[in-house]
Amino acid sequence: MRDVRIAVIPGDGIGREVVPVATDLLATVTQLGGHARLVREEFPWGSDFYLREGRMMPEDGLATLRPYDAIFLGAVGDPPRVPDHVSLWGLLIAIRRGLSQVLNIRPARFLEGSPGPLRDPGGFDLVVVRENSEGEYSQVGGTLGEGSAEQAFQVSVFSRVAVERAVRHGFGLARRRRGLLTSATKSNGIFHTMPFWDRVVRETALDYPLVHVESVHLDALLARLVRDPASLDVVVASNLFGDLLTDLASALMGSIGLAPSANLNVDGTGPSMFEPVHGSAPDIAGRGIANPAGQIWSGVLTLEHLGLQAEADELFAALLAVIRAGDVTPDMGGNLTTHEVASRIRARLTARPATQGPRRRTS
Repeated sequence: MRDVRIAVIPGDGIGREVVPVATDLLATVTQLGGHARLVREEFPWGSDFYLREGRMMPEDGLATLRPYDAIFLGAVGDPPRVPDHVSLWGLLIAIRRGLSQVLNIRPARFLEGSPGPLRDPGGFDLVVVRENSEGEYSQVGGTLGEGSAEQAFQVSVFSRVAVERAVRHGFGLARRRRGLLTSATKSNGIFHTMPFWDRVVRETALDYPLVHVESVHLDALLARLVRDPASLDVVVASNLFGDLLTDLASALMGSIGLAPSANLNVDGTGPSMFEPVHGSAPDIAGRGIANPAGQIWSGVLTLEHLGLQAEADELFAALLAVIRAGDVTPDMGGNLTTHEVASRIRARLTARPATQGPRRRTS
C-alpha cells in the first residue's frame, strides 16, 4: 500500500466547514479501497493568517507545497476584512502561477435529483478546459494620470505555448469522450487575441482528425449552454471565457455549491490543486449548511488524478446517490446540514460492495 500525501488548505469561510468532511470521506474511501493510505497535512493559510502575518501564506509556502502529491483547497476570500484582489492573488492565484498549474478543468453534468433551472436538461455532460496561466487574467497593465484624465490598462496576454497546450488537452479529452470540441471565441469583436486563438485551434485540429471541432462566439455559446447544454462535450476557452462559462454551467446543475475544479500541473514540476468553484460564501459561513458536494466532487477529481480510479468511482457514486435521494443542503431544496450530507455519503460508501469494473470518468 502506497502513501498519498495531500496538502490541505481549508482557507476561508465555508472552506473550513466543507474541507474537513470531504477529506474524511477521501480517507474513508481510500481505506476501503486498500490501494493507498491518505496522509493529510493541514496548513492554516488564508485571510486570518494574512491579518496576523501580513501575507496569505508564508514566504516559503510554494516550496512547502511542492513535494506533495496533490493540494486540496477549500475557499479563499474574506471581504471586507481583506480585499478580494489581495486574498486571491496572495493564495489561490499565487499557487496556480507559482506551481505552474496551467490548466483548469471543470466538469458539469445533469445530476438526477438536483433542482436545476432547466425545463429539459437533456442529460448534459460536459467539461470545460480553461487556460489557467495568462489571457485576460495576466498581470500586465497599470494606471496613468489623475482625475478626469486617469486611465486604467489591462493587457491580455496570449502565447502560442499556453493556447496550444490548453487546446491539445481539450482535443485529447474530446477524443476519449464523445468526439466534439467547441472553442469559445469572440473574434468578431476582439481584434488581435481571439483571431490568434482561432488560428491555433484550426492548426491544432489537423492532428485530431477524428474530433469534430467548432468555433462559437462567447455570447452565442452562453445562450447555447442554457438552451441546449447536451449539445456540448468538451469546451476549450481562455481564462476569462472559461470562468464565465463554468459559473453558468454550475448554476445549470442546480447550485454553484456542486461545481468542482482541477488546477493541473502538466509537466511534473509540482502538484496539481483541486478546489470547488463556490468561493468562501461569507453570508452562510458558520451556519453549518454549506453544500459539501463541490468539495467532495473535487475530491473525486483528486483521486482520479492520483490513479485511484476505483476509489473515485465509489465516492462519486455515493455522492450521486445522496443527491438523487434528496439528501441535500438548503441551497438545493433540502434541509440537511453539511455534516448530515457527509454522513449519508459515508453510510453509502461503507454499505457498498467493491466496484465491478470502472465507471466513466467524471472529467
